[in-house]
Amino acid sequence: MGFFTPEPEPMPAGEFLTLPLRERLRVLTTSWVTLGFNTPRMLHVVYVLKMLGLYFAVGLAITSWTTSGVEFTDPSTWFTHIVVYQKLAVWLMLLEVIGLAGAFGPLCGHFVPMLGNIRFWVRPGTIRMAPWARKVPLTGGDERTVVDVVLYLGVLASLVYPLAINAVPVTHVPDGTTAQELIPAYAFIPILVLMPLMGLRDKVIFLAARAEQYLPIMLWSAILGALVLRDGATEADFVNLVIVFKIIIVIVWVCAGVSKLGEHFINVIPPMISNSPGQLNVVKKAHYRGAPDDLRPSRLSWFMAHVAGTAVEIVIPLLLLVTTNATVATVAALLMLVFHIFITSTFPLAVPLEWNVYFGYIAVVLWGGFGAGFDVATYSIWNFHNAWILIPVFALGLFGPILGNLRPDLVSFLPSMRQYSGNWASAVWAMKPGIEERLNELPLVENQIDQLQRMAPTPYPLDEADRTVQKAIAWRSMHSQGRGLLSAMYEHLDDIEGRTIREGEFMCNTILGWNFGDGHLHDERLIAAVQKRLDLKPGDLVVTYCESQPTPWKTSTPQQYRVIDAALGVVERGSWQVPDCVNEQPWLPNGPVPLAVSWTAPGYVRQSTLTGGSAGRTTT
Repeated sequence: MGFFTPEPEPMPAGEFLTLPLRERLRVLTTSWVTLGFNTPRMLHVVYVLKMLGLYFAVGLAITSWTTSGVEFTDPSTWFTHIVVYQKLAVWLMLLEVIGLAGAFGPLCGHFVPMLGNIRFWVRPGTIRMAPWARKVPLTGGDERTVVDVVLYLGVLASLVYPLAINAVPVTHVPDGTTAQELIPAYAFIPILVLMPLMGLRDKVIFLAARAEQYLPIMLWSAILGALVLRDGATEADFVNLVIVFKIIIVIVWVCAGVSKLGEHFINVIPPMISNSPGQLNVVKKAHYRGAPDDLRPSRLSWFMAHVAGTAVEIVIPLLLLVTTNATVATVAALLMLVFHIFITSTFPLAVPLEWNVYFGYIAVVLWGGFGAGFDVATYSIWNFHNAWILIPVFALGLFGPILGNLRPDLVSFLPSMRQYSGNWASAVWAMKPGIEERLNELPLVENQIDQLQRMAPTPYPLDEADRTVQKAIAWRSMHSQGRGLLSAMYEHLDDIEGRTIREGEFMCNTILGWNFGDGHLHDERLIAAVQKRLDLKPGDLVVTYCESQPTPWKTSTPQQYRVIDAALGVVERGSWQVPDCVNEQPWLPNGPVPLAVSWTAPGYVRQSTLTGGSAGRTTT
């Protein structure tokens, strides 16, 4: 790829756009093998500078300004003070909720401007998504009000407060431990109150803040930190806090690893490696069985997914949790650092770069730098005092992942800890001509075709902008659920070649200002909000939507889908078998995968059935 411009594509954009959908998918997926999303290298430099400069360097600078033990010019102090764990978590949560972290830029569908989040959330009239609008009083509706904006600004202020306040000394720490400081426990109370209230009004902001990752740190910093900083505190109180910090990060690792069991995750690896600017083409191709004709994952991908990925993410953290050996702990922590560096180097879509920096770095703080020079057993789980405290720690940490795997329809994939597992709720949109342009009538919305045409310093011509946006559909089709979603679309529409086909996550970004792989944000509730404002006719906007597969390690468990017509609501429900999807090519050369229809809205008949245009394999 070039520095300011993308690498040349396989064919001119104008010629590409005349091809049928299946052929367009074949061209884009086979070119993805070596080109990936094909963004200019300049953008990768922007991401690296943001990750290392804005997050890491500025975060450490804030920590050094507000603590006496951490010196910005002395890297040895960056790894020996537990307050860094707290300060960087708060700083990252602030960046996430502003939009300067994981959801920033072109790899998350924000082309011009590259910032979403805060632009939408400080403006009354934009769309919000309350999680339980019909059940929780004072949360109904889907329009942002002045109250929502004030609450959001309160969230920002509540995150600035613990960053700006000076840390206070810990009076009692075990022998051999560097003098420690903590953020005062009371400093976390505002965010612990305001963020859940914000979440009840708009779950988008709650999830964008990555609350499932950082609120537990703040909750236990408030509860156990109050014990550490009280008069009469003991060394055991500080030990307990450090061990709980370790448990929090281990739960995230292990649950994310468990979510990757099954047949979905192996399909994540090849397109992720292909998007890495640092990988040789021969390495990229080696992750496919026989590119360009067979884009199913190779044995190398199987190894990377299930050994270098899943096994590492489960076994190494469990080892860190139970080991009492300083050498083992340090080596294991460094392995987790390498694990996160590798993920970061691939620049995956949705780019959770800062999150990976944080987890890799904190692994070294908790088990490497923090544990070096004294008996690591002091801060091991076996030395936890008041063991009953572990019950709520594990219960709160595991509640989301357990419920989310059993009932994914009830829990976002983020609290379920399924980040980049390949098992996601997803959607594909099919719009009649002119409907995509009408989306610009929504508050603050500008479709991505228009954004790309004014992208600096190299604006995209209209044809090239359209092809670039279609790459998101190609990326989705390289994953298991994409083939099911496209199969359902082919089954329903006989005019699919004349429609604009878009990936649901990218559409969600333009309408809500944020998405990070969570299909729950663009299900029938968002479609209803769009319909309320645009008054579309039946058939104008048809969405195929799928839920995450429950207990994905059980291959016989079907994955549920539904079809949504913006004007009619949900018109069909059904399921497909995941093995049918993973065994197909992304462009479905053999036709749609078999669908088992379980419910159809009274009076509804598929368009393809009316015209006799369906050539799929559907059962009832």
